[in-house]
Amino acid sequence: MEKFDILTGIAAPLMQENVNTDAIIPADWLRSVDADHAEGLFGRWRYLEDGRENPDFVLNQAQYRNARVLVAGRNFGCGSSRENAVWALAAYGIRCVMAPSFGDIFRENCVKNGLLPIILPQAEIDELAAEFIAINDAPEMEIDLVGLRIRTPLGRTLNFSIEEPVRDFLLAGMDEIDRTLTHMTAIQAFQTEDQILRPWAYLPAAGIPTDGNEPRGEDA
Repeated sequence: MEKFDILTGIAAPLMQENVNTDAIIPADWLRSVDADHAEGLFGRWRYLEDGRENPDFVLNQAQYRNARVLVAGRNFGCGSSRENAVWALAAYGIRCVMAPSFGDIFRENCVKNGLLPIILPQAEIDELAAEFIAINDAPEMEIDLVGLRIRTPLGRTLNFSIEEPVRDFLLAGMDEIDRTLTHMTAIQAFQTEDQILRPWAYLPAAGIPTDGNEPRGEDA
């Protein structure tokens, strides 16, 4: 996955609380294996019933259309474990979501897909929302995962914290599987030795002929 170190981009406010994964990517947009996740992001809110864009929705407004950062309300990403919600945000171009709290599974899915979830106190989220109102042009933010700092649209600096393993994964562009594969030499060495010590654990799959020496019955 793509590394995350310093991100500079447009930020958009979506201050509604309890935005669930079905609102982020409605099930109607997932009926095909080649679903366009970027088009489906917030599908019920971005489009009117006749398919035209809803001009009142934040991501359809000129200054927010190319947002890379989303500033959201409490409990963002609650509901189901639908990983497509994170895929939709990433496909649209959003790499960071800030909120007072997240759905637990949604937050884990963010990290596994290279999207940075930042938890900020409600007061700081409210101050960011006020900055959006004060700026007529596209509000730009900088998120520095290396220094754990945020530069707000009005130039203020905020600090944030995140678990060290999560930070390491994002900085390296790795998930748990990627990190495990960096130890492949040691894994293969263990398997070579283990095949000698426990040959029965490496029997061929069912239906494939064996040499007849595998344990059977009570000896299995």
